[in-house]
Amino acid sequence: MTTMLRLLVTGFGPFPGAPYNPTPDLVERLTRLRRPLLHDVTTICHVFPVTYQAVDRQFPVLLARYRPHALLMFGLAAQTRYLRVETRARNAVTGLWPDAVGDRLAGGGRIGPGPDVLPFGPHTGQLLRAAQSTGIDARLSRNAGSYLCNYLCWQALDAARRGAGPKLSAFIHVPLVARQQKPRPRPVTGPLNLRDLVAASEAALLQIVALARHKVGQVEE
Repeated sequence: MTTMLRLLVTGFGPFPGAPYNPTPDLVERLTRLRRPLLHDVTTICHVFPVTYQAVDRQFPVLLARYRPHALLMFGLAAQTRYLRVETRARNAVTGLWPDAVGDRLAGGGRIGPGPDVLPFGPHTGQLLRAAQSTGIDARLSRNAGSYLCNYLCWQALDAARRGAGPKLSAFIHVPLVARQQKPRPRPVTGPLNLRDLVAASEAALLQIVALARHKVGQVEE
């Protein structure tokens, strides 16, 4: 295979109630990975401000500029103690909590026209197993919330539906973690730290790269 794969990896900045969001650190570390299995991969990193306007403006530009073969998105679920691989986006948005600049999205509780849910696809199970192989607690989730994380999930899946984004995408919610880097025996017990998140996310990243490589190979044949 001669095509250079392009993988877009995204996170979010801090937001009201979460002055520290681990996903920028996580995304930056994933972007710096040097592995033999990534020899044909260009990894693009982007961290969104936690605003609807930023997602609306920046996400279409990223898709048009880089034309990624796959998209791996991360967000913070501060009240969850395990890794959550989201299986779908809901056409729902909260009017209760403003974004980081105080804006609320109008629309009567819906993001926009379209179905009530959009699924990521069966590959979410493969990413889950990859993350679990590192010894951490990871589970599938059917509810990405109704805030910016779910909003980005919806925009990604809607773009794929319209042919404006990659068909292969995933969203992983991570817990709020300690920043300690000391390795721990597997399986991991107790609260996760950033090193645990990096290990599990790297496994998921390698899995989505393998799936993207297979899809691109099928197209080239």
